[in-house]
Order: sequence, then structure tokens, then C-alpha cells
Amino acid sequence: MSVSLFANSPESLGATNDELLPAPLEQEIRRIYDRSPLYAKRFPLHADPLQWACYHEIPQLTKRDIVEQGPEAFFADYAVVEQGLAAAAFEYESTSGTTAGPMTVIMEEGWWDAQTARAYESSPVLKPFVGKAHRKCILAPVGCSSNLCPYEDHPFPHRYLEGTVYLNLTSDPFVFRESEWDRIVTEVQAVKPDIIEGEPIYLSLLARALSRRRIEVPSVKAVILTYGKASLQHSRRIAEVIPAPQVDLYGSTEAGYLFVGDAFADNSQPIEANAFIELVPYRGLSVTFEIIVTTRNREAMPLLRYRTGDVVQRRPQGFRLLGREGGLYFRSDGSLMSPTDVDQVLPPEFTCWHYSLVQTKSDRWDFHYVADHTAPAEVLPALAALIGEGARVVAFRRRHIPPAASGKFALLKPLT
Repeated sequence: MSVSLFANSPESLGATNDELLPAPLEQEIRRIYDRSPLYAKRFPLHADPLQWACYHEIPQLTKRDIVEQGPEAFFADYAVVEQGLAAAAFEYESTSGTTAGPMTVIMEEGWWDAQTARAYESSPVLKPFVGKAHRKCILAPVGCSSNLCPYEDHPFPHRYLEGTVYLNLTSDPFVFRESEWDRIVTEVQAVKPDIIEGEPIYLSLLARALSRRRIEVPSVKAVILTYGKASLQHSRRIAEVIPAPQVDLYGSTEAGYLFVGDAFADNSQPIEANAFIELVPYRGLSVTFEIIVTTRNREAMPLLRYRTGDVVQRRPQGFRLLGREGGLYFRSDGSLMSPTDVDQVLPPEFTCWHYSLVQTKSDRWDFHYVADHTAPAEVLPALAALIGEGARVVAFRRRHIPPAASGKFALLKPLT
């Protein structure tokens, strides 16, 4: 059985050979088995040193597994969790997870903050903020429901906790009334944040709100694009209003932060201390991989060989995050089209706040976009040429583009 490929550096992964797993990986696997009864039920481990053949037999964990079995499957006695939540020893968060239903994630108290700090340590832009008081505004998807995101229906002072304010209330930004944007912009002005973090589409619309009100935010030293796949269009619109370095921080509620890098620089690096990140060759494509994650040093709901559904490409300076597998399009010849490719063919004179390219038939695609001007004529033939195979593209200028039922946005939506 061949040795698995990992995004982690050799120093982080540990010495390996053709037969046995590196010691740090094996130690983490055995700790996970000790902490969560779920894994022994799925695949018992022997006491001998683990070989790669055994590792590959460990079943991959999926989002559907977590949703269908529930968080209680990770604990020998779920009453301990219920008591821990009451005593603030555990935290929880609910996320969309999969279309099968919401996913509840249990975390030991402080884990989210600790793995976030490790992510910041891995970024030259964010590292200066680690361990130092700073102010941050977050515009997160409102599908988040937990004691980590205290925003819904609370007045501003009660959402400003330890230097951080969640700007959301109970509405999604794409349908916010102007009065809501007035409130959000006022809160940003009051906080004078060092960092603005958010879903890229939401931040693009925040930039539009600031621009229309002719408001600047000179205090911002970093913009974090997270929660969803960013477009270069979002990045440029944000930079026009908030000219600060942009960081792409990738992860998920259930796995934590996994990669960090400069936005659109193809230099994202694995956050070594947070996870082992296995790279599985994807559909025979060169340097393109699906990622399989094993979390490190996590007590509650540790993940072992967790299939995130995300695809990355190895680049000379690091990794490019292509996005979710369902948001990629494969032509009949097997070649890949990603949102990054769409960004690269849009002409420079085209500017928008948000877009979504949706396949409606085998040869028909609809290009929905939110912009202050009608798209120039070159946009449609450029997109048709990118898609190929006789594709016909029709443009629709929108006031807003709603997300899927899960609350997530998709830049590229091929037919299933």
C-alpha cells in the first residue's frame, strides 16, 4: 500500500517510511480512538504499530455521517456534554453542514479561540494581533447559531464582547434594508476595527454600503475573507473602499481553520498545529487534490480522516483553494473549470459586487450579477469560450442574488 501524501511539512508530519505511519499521526489517531467511541465501532484498531495499509482501511468520515449520527455518537456519555454546556465547559455551534439537515458541533471551551490563534500565528498579516488587544467586526452568515456568535436581536453594546462585534442581526445582508446598513455602518464607525472579517459576498456588500455613504474606515489593518469562496470581484470591491491587506482564512465549523494565505496569491499554507491534511489525487488531475482532515489535540468531537468535500491545487508558493467539489465544473473532456477561471476571463472593465454562474441545461448557462452598470458586451462571449462545448450564456442583472437553502452562496453552480 502506498504512502499517503499530506499538505503538512515533513517537520510537522514526522519521519515516515513505506510501511509505518509517522509517530505524530499515529499518536493522534490513537488519542482520537480513546476520546470518541464512534471510531472503534466503525473500525477497530490493533495494538501493533500502524501501517499505511491499516490507515487506508480506516473509513473516511463525512458530513452526512455527522448529521445522521449526531454529536452524541462522539461521546461515551452525552450527559457529560449537557452538564458541560450548562457549566460552560463545552461550547456548541450549529451550521448548515449538508442539505440533509443542520450539523451541531460540540467543542471544549476555548478550543475555537485556541485554533484561531494558531491560524493567526501562521499568517504574517495576522500574527501581530496574537495575544494583543485589538478590535474586530465580523459579518458572518446568519445560519450560525451558537454561544460563539452572540448577535441575534441583541442591541449593539451586548454584541461587543472582548473587542469583537458581530454585525449581523436576524436578516441576511443581501436583503438588508438601507436602515439596516445604516445601523451596520454606524457600528463599524463606533468600533474603529483593526480587523474586518466576513463572508466575502457580505463584505463586498458592506463595501458598497460604505461607499454609498462616503464613509472610510482607516483603522482597518487587515481584512479576513472566510466562511465562503471569494471571487476576485469581491476582493477588488472591498479593496476600493477598505485598502488593507486581505487574508484568505479557510476552514469549517466542524474542522476548524485549515489553510491561511494572502488572498488570491496562491500561497495558502496548512495550519500545521491544527490538523493533518491528507491530499487525495482528484479525478486524475495533476496537482489537484481533495483534502481529508484529521484534527490535532481536540477533546470534543475530534475528526479522523474527515472528508471535507473541498478541493485544492498545489502551486509553486503554496496552495490555491478551488472550493467545494459541488462548485466545480468538468467539461466532457475531463478538464476542470473553477470560480478562479471565471474571475480570470471577466474583462477588466466589468465590475460587480457579486455574481453567480448557473448551468440550467447541458448547453445553457445563466450569469447573474449585482452591479451598478450593465455588463459590457465582452462578458458573455468570454464566459462562453471558457465553458466551451457550444455553451450559450445569458446575463441577468439583479438587485441581489439569494443563497441556497443552507444559507451558503455559490459562484459556480453546475448541474448535478
